[in-house]
Amino acid sequence: MTRSSFLRAAARTSLAAAVLALSACGFQLRQALTLPPDLGPVRVVSADRYSPLAENLAQALTRAGAVPATPDSSEVAVLDLMSERWGDTPAALDELGRVQEYTLRYAVVFELRKADGSALLPRQSVELARDYVANPVNAIGTEGEREILMRELRREMSAAVLRRVGAVSERR
Repeated sequence: MTRSSFLRAAARTSLAAAVLALSACGFQLRQALTLPPDLGPVRVVSADRYSPLAENLAQALTRAGAVPATPDSSEVAVLDLMSERWGDTPAALDELGRVQEYTLRYAVVFELRKADGSALLPRQSVELARDYVANPVNAIGTEGEREILMRELRREMSAAVLRRVGAVSERR
């Protein structure tokens, strides 16, 4: 057996071992969101009339197959965003006591009610947090970084709420 044929055989064996290991570990891609079949039209309601999270959720639910509720719809399921809270907490200080790093927190309380008013997903809260650096001497860019983090947290919060809605339909 020549050296090159040995290397090819070793590469094939390694590849086969990797494929077998991945198939045996239980890894699988996340499936698309499935909504309960009896949900009907869905309206996303928020305490904040102009909530970007409510808009993101309404669009994501429509993409997942939910029928958006029209203004004249009487029997609709409601995804109620009861509260959205943002907060900055100092995470690290320098030797002079100035804040060097903040933790940006985003918390949402929500519930999903069927058209008859019964809770399909009882009231619950999700909180996300991300750290960002704030230079106390040169604050240029800090606000821009915070805005980017806020957009990312809204996107992640939308995904987290949708995963909870999807989990309800999987349990049924």
